[in-house]
Amino acid sequence: MARIPKTFIDELIARANIVEVVSSRIALKKAGREYKACCPFHNEKTPSFWVSPEKQFYHCFGCGAHGTALGFLMEHDRLPFPEAVEELAGTLGLTVPYEGGAAQPRRESTTLYELMAQVARFYVEALGASPRARQYLDKRGLNREVVEQFGIGYAPNSWNDVLRRFGATESARRQLVEAGLVVACTRARTPR
Repeated sequence: MARIPKTFIDELIARANIVEVVSSRIALKKAGREYKACCPFHNEKTPSFWVSPEKQFYHCFGCGAHGTALGFLMEHDRLPFPEAVEELAGTLGLTVPYEGGAAQPRRESTTLYELMAQVARFYVEALGASPRARQYLDKRGLNREVVEQFGIGYAPNSWNDVLRRFGATESARRQLVEAGLVVACTRARTPR
């Protein structure tokens, strides 16, 4: 069975920018030298989730969740360790070295159902991070039970959040197009 060298994992964690990793999945707000947000791992109204760029870790004072950029990917995206290492290495443009045999066959992509479930979770988390969207739902008479029962979410005011978050690779972008979550644009090249 192939193993990922510990030295590579340590280097990967050291090179990763935890603020970039976390902010690509949840909305962070600058608070002094650190960043804060409502915790993506439990339901809360006031932010208790802190990300420290200096120490390169996150911590939630509400539920106790804490860890590095790699741990955040495993917890938030529900990725097994090798896939989280591959994901983080891919964002940094690194190739994961394996020792002691051939690399484990990596599942190239998730199924469309899994992808759509991940995007739905993304929108639900975005709702939790937007006071304005929650106020709108309150004004419409939708209480927390209804919101949770129907998985109501919020699309942030950005044209490419889903693509940035879920389209890291060419195959992932193709899946987003196939699921109808993004539109493929083809640019016509002008002859020179």
